[in-house]
Amino acid sequence: MSTCGGFETVLEVAKTLDCIHCGLCLQSCPTYRVLGREPSSPRGRIHLMRAIAEERLPYDEVAHAEFHLCLGCRACETVCPAGVRYGEMLEEARAEGVRLGFSGARTRMLHRVLLGWLFRRPSRLRVGALVMRGVQRLGLMQIGRGLARRALLPKGWRDWIALAPTFPPGQRFESSYAARGERRGRVGLLLGCVQKELFPEVQRQTAQVLTEHGFDVVIPEGQVCCGALHSHAGRPDLARVLAKDNIAAFGEDLDAIVVNAAGCGASMKLYGHLMPGDAGAERFAARVRDISEVLSEADGVRAGSRAHKKRIAYHPPCHLVHGQKVSGPPEAMLAALPGAELVPLPDADHCCGSAGIYNLTHPEMAGELLKHKIEAIRESGAEIVATGNPGCQLQIEAGLRAAGLDVRVAHPVTLLAETYEPAD
Repeated sequence: MSTCGGFETVLEVAKTLDCIHCGLCLQSCPTYRVLGREPSSPRGRIHLMRAIAEERLPYDEVAHAEFHLCLGCRACETVCPAGVRYGEMLEEARAEGVRLGFSGARTRMLHRVLLGWLFRRPSRLRVGALVMRGVQRLGLMQIGRGLARRALLPKGWRDWIALAPTFPPGQRFESSYAARGERRGRVGLLLGCVQKELFPEVQRQTAQVLTEHGFDVVIPEGQVCCGALHSHAGRPDLARVLAKDNIAAFGEDLDAIVVNAAGCGASMKLYGHLMPGDAGAERFAARVRDISEVLSEADGVRAGSRAHKKRIAYHPPCHLVHGQKVSGPPEAMLAALPGAELVPLPDADHCCGSAGIYNLTHPEMAGELLKHKIEAIRESGAEIVATGNPGCQLQIEAGLRAAGLDVRVAHPVTLLAETYEPAD
């Protein structure tokens, strides 16, 4: 590890030397496409990292802001001919900013309350979700949205309310579900945090789809948040605690750890990087699979007989197509839907602007990216947009709602599960 500059013991300077300055990353970068300036591109940020590491520039407020302006979508990695691991470098640079105290008092408080406490235990998130369901039942969310539409609230509040999700009734899950038909294996299912509280039906449908494909499904007790938000925020220390809990909870006797949220899967596949030298973390990461990968590896998708008869467009989540390099399997899931017409989505792999909590911390940039995504959906003529990440689903739903477009957003697993006949 380097001991020079602000990145002492944090950033491996050698990683920055992999960049060959070709510029192929520029047009893949959301912030560069919007702003058109070199410093707000992957190549520009790598130059900045190197200059700080070599003590030619200080790590200051400008550098800190630039590193956080990046969405971390990793689209640059997909097009990079040199194989630069930009996502790892970005998280290390952000972690250095936290260590040096550039986060600010408000951010440090949010880290302690949200990342260090709320997301530490599923039971705490469950209580928070119960509170939000109470707010909904009292009609306070509808009142807030009405005030926001009339611009009677400060802009910051309007941005938050526009993105506020609807909390469905909570669901209880069995500890295991038995395979139907020929048994293919035994897998564990990550319930997650946001996905479990906002889209619990997706988790139930994932278990159903897996059993229909011949898998015994185990939902281990003791599993926690994957740690993606913590890593992205520059808190690998908190992410490691969660990673260790998940490794212990899932154990060593499962054929795969199945994830249906792109951001979670990308984070868990990097547990070995998060804990270098930890053989257990490496073994765990090697078994993490997106649900679409599992179905693809199980000799194809088994759809039911109930037809959709809808025009469906696919928005590939950044952390699935770029972070995990998974593109074909989700499209195969959608292609297997009986009666569905798959329509192309212009610039499908462009980021929607969600990026974890980026749409809350950088609402202007996120809003610009969302505007382009909504126009692409309008142009496609889709009746349903399929996407495999809760953040993308919430972001696109908010954009469609604001645009007055009657388009449904659903997880590919949901659409597949709807083709099966209801259980007796």
